[in-house]
Amino acid sequence: MRIMISADMEGATGVTWTADVQVGTEQWQRFRNMFTSDVNACVAGLYGGGATDVLVNEAHSSQRNILLEDLDTRARMLTGRHKPLSMMQGIDSGVDGVVFLGYHTGAGVEGVLSHTYLPNQITGVWLDGVHASEGRLNAALAAEHGVPVLLVTGDDLTCEDANDYVPEASTVAVKECVSRYAAICRPPSVTATAIEDAAQSAMTRAGRFNGTITGHRIEVEFDAAHLAAAAAVVPTVEQLDVRRVGFDAATMTDAMKAFKVVTAIASGAVEGSYG
Repeated sequence: MRIMISADMEGATGVTWTADVQVGTEQWQRFRNMFTSDVNACVAGLYGGGATDVLVNEAHSSQRNILLEDLDTRARMLTGRHKPLSMMQGIDSGVDGVVFLGYHTGAGVEGVLSHTYLPNQITGVWLDGVHASEGRLNAALAAEHGVPVLLVTGDDLTCEDANDYVPEASTVAVKECVSRYAAICRPPSVTATAIEDAAQSAMTRAGRFNGTITGHRIEVEFDAAHLAAAAAVVPTVEQLDVRRVGFDAATMTDAMKAFKVVTAIASGAVEGSYG
């Protein structure tokens, strides 16, 4: 049984503030340890449930956050940028299950450090007409490749979101959202036990299924008109409103690659204090 962990950082144990996840800050150095602890707990649980290979895909920002020197020696880690499938690189390699670890809610809704891909320029993303977090987008990509989502960890609202898009998956809330920058947190020793236990039991659902390839539509709303105009330069991307663009793709894989291009171009159009 080969399992992949897509590991983001905003939903890791103890994380509540931008400096906790911004590369190079003192807080980031501290929370790298807790992030690594969450990953190790998940790896231990997956192996306890019968996994024979675990690939950890570093999915946050620079994608160089997990401490390799402290990583469970049974795991392998895909680290660094740039990856064609970004957070889901490796989903097409024949894995039998995927874990969304340290995930968060999407742009425009409540949740600790809620956003979708860009930290604050996107105010909403819709997949086939449904408001979509990174988790929902990534779950659709996993389904296309016939890979079940086994476990989702993050704050309590992230778990509620996961219960909607992958109701069969296990969830672990490592903190309770109070606001976008505050949460009631559990110590890493407590969350590690919860993550390990959930990962072990979730292995009973591991096993590939026949994926379905179908067309998808993604729409993105930005917080400024010029970002939508910049994104609409991409062929196939249509400007739907002053701050909203949309595009269709033949597969979810193509949709996510196009979404990555749209967010990259929008990010490049952000100017100083005015955004």
